[in-house]
Amino acid sequence: MNSRSLLLSPNPNSLKSRFTKGLLRALSRINKHRQQPRSSREIRKRHRLIKAAAYGSMASSVGNRRAWSRALLWKIRNQTRRGYAATRNIGSSTRQLSMKKRICDLQKGNNSKNRVEVGGLGQVDKLRRLVPGGQVMHTCSLLEETAHYMKCLATQVKVMTRIVEVYNIP
Repeated sequence: MNSRSLLLSPNPNSLKSRFTKGLLRALSRINKHRQQPRSSREIRKRHRLIKAAAYGSMASSVGNRRAWSRALLWKIRNQTRRGYAATRNIGSSTRQLSMKKRICDLQKGNNSKNRVEVGGLGQVDKLRRLVPGGQVMHTCSLLEETAHYMKCLATQVKVMTRIVEVYNIP
């Protein structure tokens, strides 16, 4: 029995299986060019590659069905096109989308009724900053997307923990 079969769940169409396959494929591509990192810069670069592989395979396993996965894939795609430093913080486009949503809310008469202010920033606004693409979501869809995103993050942690257990050499 190979190590890959130890990682996959019995259902090949499950989120966990699709995520595991994508992550292992991405990690093997990263390891093809494996060199012993000599500097802290190389370590940070490898860290970013692994992080992008984990988030990219998570979003790819979900596909275009969820707004958070579309936003995450868009961000990763733009980071690789322009280089990591150019899009480390995509604040300007996020601010533009957020401004459009506020204008839309004001036109509809939703003057932030659903936002409870705590410490200067509402709870919903804090949640919008955590969920990819959350800046432009209405509250109801934001809560749905958050629940699904949390489920996927929990799956990501389980899979990565299992990878470490399987490949850990005592």
